[in-house]
Formats: sequence, C-alpha cells, structure tokens
Amino acid sequence: MTREISENGQASRRWLPSDVDRFLSKVAAVAEDLRPVANLDALPKAGNRLMVEMAIFTSAAYRVLLDEGVPADSARALVADVGWDYYARLLRLTSLPFRLTSRDPGRRLRRTIRLLLRFPFSAPGAPGYAVNVRTEGPDILTDFTHCPPQTFVRTLIATQGDRGDLEAFRQSWCKYDWPGADLIADDGQRGHYVRRQTLSAGDPRCDMCWAARGH
Repeated sequence: MTREISENGQASRRWLPSDVDRFLSKVAAVAEDLRPVANLDALPKAGNRLMVEMAIFTSAAYRVLLDEGVPADSARALVADVGWDYYARLLRLTSLPFRLTSRDPGRRLRRTIRLLLRFPFSAPGAPGYAVNVRTEGPDILTDFTHCPPQTFVRTLIATQGDRGDLEAFRQSWCKYDWPGADLIADDGQRGHYVRRQTLSAGDPRCDMCWAARGH
C-alpha cells in the first residue's frame, strides 16, 4: 500500500485494503502448496523450522506477484521491502536489552548475534543451520556453511521450476544483514557488516563479520 504497482502491463496503481486481502489469501494458498517441498519435519530445531516457514511465505509472495503480472524486478523489490519490515522488528526486539544496557556497539552486536544463534538461528548442523563462530578482538565472525531457507529455495527450483526464486531470495534475505548490523549497533554509523561469500551465490559459505566499528 506504500507504492504504486503495475500488473499485467496496466498503469501503476496503489493497492487498497481489498487488494491486500486478496493477495494475502492467494499467498496463503500457494504457501500451503509449497510447504511439502520444505520437509519441515526433518529440521531439528523450532527456530530452523520457523525460518524456513518464513522462506516459504517469501517464495509464495514472489510467485503470486508474478502470477498477477507484476514484473520480476518489481516483485523482488516488493517482497524484499515487506520482508525487511518483519526482519527489522525481530532485530530491534532481540537487540533491545543490549542496546539499553550498553553503549558499546561491539558488545551490542556480539551479545545480539549470540542470542540469535540460540533462536531462531540455532545451528545443530545440516539439515539445520551449520555455523562456526569466533571472535577477533571486538568483532564476532559467523561462517554459515548450511542455511535451511536457502536450501528450501534451491529444492523448490529443482522440483517446480525456476521462476527467479533464488534471485528473489538473494535480493531480500541475503541483503538484510548490512542494515541489520547497523540497526543492532545503533551508533549512528554504517558499515558494521562485511561478507565476501554467499551461499545463495554458489559460494561454499557465508563468511559474515559483524564489525564493532563502522567502516
């Protein structure tokens, strides 16, 4: 409802509440069809299942937009914007105790990331999240070698065809960490996150550095 959307080559228009309700109903139906692909029962932790469930709705929303005739680049941007609203709320809530009790951005990041690694990113290993964690000075580094939501999207493509789903995932989920780290650090600076490799880009890991000082 905050941007104009073009469907089926028609003039762009803003959605009304009835349009949103129609969209959500279709997303729920598509998500139900996609859920068996995720094999949620095989995931070892509730947090892992929750994150894959969110990925199911991400893919469902993207596919519904495509079915409605929204161009792929606009569909990716819409899904990414809506997803960020939810993810930012999660980060604000999780980091709130540490932002209230410390003015040190590095401490805020380290404590928040360690809490998130308990839930929802608990890492018992594949098919759940697999991650190696270490600290270097005031920074915390997390090398993820298995990501269940990303695996779900790849399985979806393999079983139901590629509609640009992995790129939609990469443009949303895989880009949240940069602003997310700055949100957690909450010191008015940017550049609290560095990543050179990404699983969804075909790399063997996501090599994440949560940097105490912005760059």
